[in-house]
Amino acid sequence: MNQDLQRLQPYPFEKLRALVAGVTPNPALASISLSIGEPKHASPALVLEALAANQDKTAIYPSTAGVPELRRGIASWLSQRFALPAGMIDADRHVLPVTGTREALFSFTQAMVQRDPQGLVVSPNPFYQIYEGAALLAGVEPHYLACDESNGFVPDYASVPADIWRRCQLLFICSPGNPTGAVTPLATLQELIHLADQYDFVIAADECYSEIHDPDQSGPVGLLQACASLGRADFARCVVFHSLSKRSNLPGLRSGFVAGDASLLGPYLTYRTYHGCAMPIQTQLASLAAWQDEAHVVENRRLYQAKFDAVLDILGDVMNVQRPDAGFYLWPATPIDDETFTRRLLAEQNVAVLPGSYLSREVNGLNPGAGRIRLALVAPLDECIEAAQRIRTFIRSL
Repeated sequence: MNQDLQRLQPYPFEKLRALVAGVTPNPALASISLSIGEPKHASPALVLEALAANQDKTAIYPSTAGVPELRRGIASWLSQRFALPAGMIDADRHVLPVTGTREALFSFTQAMVQRDPQGLVVSPNPFYQIYEGAALLAGVEPHYLACDESNGFVPDYASVPADIWRRCQLLFICSPGNPTGAVTPLATLQELIHLADQYDFVIAADECYSEIHDPDQSGPVGLLQACASLGRADFARCVVFHSLSKRSNLPGLRSGFVAGDASLLGPYLTYRTYHGCAMPIQTQLASLAAWQDEAHVVENRRLYQAKFDAVLDILGDVMNVQRPDAGFYLWPATPIDDETFTRRLLAEQNVAVLPGSYLSREVNGLNPGAGRIRLALVAPLDECIEAAQRIRTFIRSL
């Protein structure tokens, strides 16, 4: 048995189940869950149609590299979305379909990291827990960079000691952030690319929430876009992770991609060939339909914007809460500790939320997620409004 398995912490939702195990939700109120970031908007019809139309492909073994038309479709989407120069993305060298980015973030770490007790995987704090588990099982240590109000919820990379950068093998960035929604600016991405050159580490950019943003504004800048701005056509030391789960309301399709430095994706493809995680061909063709259509994404943004407008109007004067740069989470401060707030809110108002401290780690006596909760605005608009009204009632009762 791999001894490092004992070092893994329970997943946030396991902690949440334990926290509320003895709680009886108010039976007079219907249950509303804002705890899990599982999109509830309708999946695009054209994707479901493509999936159904290609069920005969289940008789074919899929290749790990994916069908050429999917890679070309992803390359075209990347080029258009992030304004990359024509021909900069080579579909055969710079793109690799994956069975959801959760699996890819984990397996990429295993393929890239060299086992070393002094080695580090650096990530924001709070963070997506896969980053931590992947580091531990790859035989290195996680190192956390606090994201709080003082730094706009983006790590203060300039304050990171040189020794940490020297030990760093892989840097995870998450933009827009989960759970904060903060977007990393272009200048910061450029700075990180220079640091990766100086200290020879890989940047893995989790950009899975990049398409959920204000409909009236341009989408968040991406890492490959930052490479292009520096004339880095080889994307050296840089890879990005994208998914259809949030963009297209397809969490069950388990479809995404990794793109960037071909010298990293080549060995990673070899790893994946042994890993046995090729995407079924019918899923690939359905994914292609999703990447080629933007109309459903535009509508998705409109739906989330309506929820933010309504919920912030209700909670804005009773909570310290701000509209995020992007994504579909709110990250408000709580007037009492986050665990007590979560238990009592469920008991009194039958609304489920996630304590912020479950998404971060205590470092030097400080947990940047403590005293906050994550609200996933994934429920229908009327439920989000009802939940916000109940939260407001609960806070006023304290």
